[in-house]
Amino acid sequence: MNKKWLLKSVPSAEEIEQLKKELHVDSIVAKLLLQKGITTLPEAESFLRPKLNEIHDPFLMKDMKKAIERINQALSENEKILIFGDYDVDGTTAVALLYLSLIPYYQSISFYIPDRYSEGYGISKQGIDFAINEGYSLIIALDCGIKSIDLVDYAKQNSVDFIICDHHQPGPTIPDCIVLDPKREDCPYPFKELCGCGVGFKLMQALYVTNNWEEEILFNQLDLVAISIGADIVPVIGENRILAYHGMKKLNEKPRVAFQELIILAKKNFPLTLTDVVFIIAPRINAAGRLRSGKYAVELMISTNRSEMNQLAQDIHLDNQNRRKLDQEITQEALNQIESNPASSNKKSTVVYDPNWHKGVVGIVASRLIEKHYKPTIVLTKSNGLITGSARSIEDFDLYQALDECAHLLEQFGGHKHAAGLTLKEEILPEFIELFEQVSQKKLLNKTISPTQIIDAKIDFNELFLPNENRLKVSRFKKIIDHFEPFGPGNMKPVFVSENVFTKNLRVLNDAHLKLTVVQPNHDVAMEAIGFNMADKELLVADGLPYQVAYTLETNSFRDKETLQLNLKDIREI
Repeated sequence: MNKKWLLKSVPSAEEIEQLKKELHVDSIVAKLLLQKGITTLPEAESFLRPKLNEIHDPFLMKDMKKAIERINQALSENEKILIFGDYDVDGTTAVALLYLSLIPYYQSISFYIPDRYSEGYGISKQGIDFAINEGYSLIIALDCGIKSIDLVDYAKQNSVDFIICDHHQPGPTIPDCIVLDPKREDCPYPFKELCGCGVGFKLMQALYVTNNWEEEILFNQLDLVAISIGADIVPVIGENRILAYHGMKKLNEKPRVAFQELIILAKKNFPLTLTDVVFIIAPRINAAGRLRSGKYAVELMISTNRSEMNQLAQDIHLDNQNRRKLDQEITQEALNQIESNPASSNKKSTVVYDPNWHKGVVGIVASRLIEKHYKPTIVLTKSNGLITGSARSIEDFDLYQALDECAHLLEQFGGHKHAAGLTLKEEILPEFIELFEQVSQKKLLNKTISPTQIIDAKIDFNELFLPNENRLKVSRFKKIIDHFEPFGPGNMKPVFVSENVFTKNLRVLNDAHLKLTVVQPNHDVAMEAIGFNMADKELLVADGLPYQVAYTLETNSFRDKETLQLNLKDIREI
């Protein structure tokens, strides 16, 4: 699929020179910082070394004072508290964070993760009935609940109170309980993009401050917040960046045993980046909720027994292997379904359905289909007599808004701009597919539907090293770029373009990936490069003609030796 390259605007020469002198960095680094809106030394220091004392006052969040009063009432009256969370990474890390933050000071707590298959997403009647039967009088719901109006009313009728900690877009009516959600229209909290675990952290921050508890205990849970930020694909800016920065510091400097076990099984090593978290830790935590139960992921994160953690980690690792197998099989079946339908090529959306597909992987499959067919995509299966599934979006397409326009056909839906879940009756499916396509046609009218590759700067290979630097080691320039971590939406890893590039050596790995050495005439630098899933570009780079490459800079570790490597994002002929 051809990508549209979009070069970021270049700051003026005067701005670059001024920041370059103030920070004692080279022109490219100054340019990258200016593109992020950083123009002064204090701003650069705040970006490169985020400080925990710069996070916001939790009491700025609507209903926070009420939430703390209700929790402290429960503590003083020895009420049983149930921590309720969604079964994905954001929900399970949030549950683990609250449990580990509360248990040193209060033991009448437990947690509940709904079953993906029998209960579905969010607060469930089964969960409330469990609370009623077991004598819990307060439920703290994490990463869900903002639309659970009837269920909150049902709980209240049975003397169970709710504190909802959510970060999803509210509907027109807020549940009749204490609701912490920065996206509430009446919430003055200055940062709107917290993940669910982040909202849970703010609740605990407020509780710790109020009760004068030892804050180090709470800050020791920031690795859970960082994992959640990465997995939930929220913007890594503002408060999220501060929390992710210190969470990754905790993860790498003093990793909890649970994550050590997962990393060993994945055959990886510390230190990890937030990108590593997204591709190594998060899928394994998610796999438990997809194939078994999210409660196993929580138990792994809160356990203090090494042998128990080892067994749980092995079980979850096996779940992830099975998840990957299912993912590959269902993705191929879905692609076959698309390609066998002649009408698919003329549509602006993709909706595929098979009643036998595994509900736990349909969201992943939707993302895979977008890589191949760049369209808003919904993958559906059957569960408990209803059609249910996951939707994923493309750039400039608000998925939540599109589903809202189809809401009268849906039993329920929820999510945000980029990802959502939905449920509908089987007899409604043809009508829904037709309406979703109409909405997609309308929203994408006159828009070029192709993925965009943002380019931060054009650069020659010789600019990656200082004149006398060893080309066989990681360059100073790359080490400076590493200080821009953690990377994610809103702070993506810089992508560079080099032109007039020729191939020196070329191999195709596993019939899928390009491994090559690239050079530029008149420069003395030969760069190793890897192009994942770019085997289709082999002829383009092998015919002896010049081309241009878009890439990020990576450190390649092999046999205790670290070298600079290009991770190719796209290749174009000149």
